[in-house]
Amino acid sequence: MIYKPIIIVAGEPNSIFFEIFFKALKYKKFKSPIILIASLNLLKLQMKKLKIKKNINLLNFFKLKEYKLNNKSINLININYNQQKPFEKISSKSNRYIKQSFKLAIKILQKKITNKFINGSISKKFFLKNKFLGITEYLANKTNTKNFAMLIYNKNLSVCPITTHLPLKKVSKKINKKLIIQKIKLINIFFKKYIKKKPNIAISGLNPHCETNDLFDEDQKILKPAIKHLSKLRYKVSGPFAADTIFLKKNRKKYDVIIGMYHDQVLTPIKTLFEYDAINITLGLPFIRISPDHGPNEKMLGKNLSNPLSLIKAIMFLDSKND
Repeated sequence: MIYKPIIIVAGEPNSIFFEIFFKALKYKKFKSPIILIASLNLLKLQMKKLKIKKNINLLNFFKLKEYKLNNKSINLININYNQQKPFEKISSKSNRYIKQSFKLAIKILQKKITNKFINGSISKKFFLKNKFLGITEYLANKTNTKNFAMLIYNKNLSVCPITTHLPLKKVSKKINKKLIIQKIKLINIFFKKYIKKKPNIAISGLNPHCETNDLFDEDQKILKPAIKHLSKLRYKVSGPFAADTIFLKKNRKKYDVIIGMYHDQVLTPIKTLFEYDAINITLGLPFIRISPDHGPNEKMLGKNLSNPLSLIKAIMFLDSKND
């Protein structure tokens, strides 16, 4: 069988990405050839700092279909980036480099050479500059994707926040019946195609104990009608459940996915349960996009102590999918 390549954008230059990338390659032999989009200069600097020796196979973007690739060498498409030291302080200096990397990756994906895509962590503060809430929204914009969702996936339990990197004070105004329905439909499409099952989904309420004394009760006026509508369409959806008990073992084991109304409502418990054993998948894009479920980790630069598990799981997931 010929395996489609996995495109990986290294992301923020001053991050732990290259460290965990080489740890991932050492951990397991992957069937899918990996094509890395990054700076050759930066790669060499950090390999020297981390005392890593591996051959680099420079690729020409215009000849990608001609190559017969494997992972014995680092298959690299070079994006020029001028940095003198292996690591510097994270800043907006790298924005053009990251944009060029994403642009090239999307071109490759649009040419249907592959549909497998991973990006390393990005500094939202410096790269997005309040133009987008996160990389999920950035990539949705660049691919003209209107309906999308963030799924934090683990084979035992996944979570999806209805709103992503949004300040808490804005959450109640953002959630609506249509948005909940759209995201649950995307989750079902993903599970049917890649997990080969119909997911059992729980929806967590917005308010403590799904109750409020306010004039407008989101759990009664938005969540319950959305669940009722989805149930009529034969989706396996239940709720709303109190957020403080839905993740108890006896409750969570009944479900494949738990939906929350805001980021920390579901990402805090999933990271507590599985730590690095989870991956961030963007649903709705014309390709599978995954990122490790952590940031650049500036405090750990050059120490060679970072945990590669989330990146390993991301590569393993795509390596197992060839459709």
